[in-house]
Amino acid sequence: MRTTYIAKTAEIKRKWFVVDAADLTLGRLASEVASILRGKNKPIYTPFIDTGDNVIIINAEKIKVTGKKLDQKLYRKHSAYVGGFKETTLKEMMDKKPEEVIRLAIKGMLPKNTLGRNMLKKLFVYAGGEHKHQAQSPEVLEIKY
Repeated sequence: MRTTYIAKTAEIKRKWFVVDAADLTLGRLASEVASILRGKNKPIYTPFIDTGDNVIIINAEKIKVTGKKLDQKLYRKHSAYVGGFKETTLKEMMDKKPEEVIRLAIKGMLPKNTLGRNMLKKLFVYAGGEHKHQAQSPEVLEIKY
């Protein structure tokens, strides 16, 4: 009889990857990174266990989008007070917090539960070309389209 393989947390080996986001499309980058954070690129992938790797994204300020998204894409939030509804365009977010744009795009592609929140903790996004994770000796990950 065949049995389904289930990864044990002690067997999971996590790697570190660094991705240069310069001149990459936002959604394509986000889907690729979300897949790595979930661990779908590994043969030991188990849907209900976090088997993913750590990902560092640099040059978040140089990300590209297609079409009219810079002016038309909106980020909405509400403070739960009367009149506390705020909208921000993608262009304003890229000027103020470019790393938050990538983080929110990837967050939307992860599970909406405790597992997804733990996966998001393995994502590190930096606006510039420098990061503080040299000690982990990350591998360069090329994303091709």
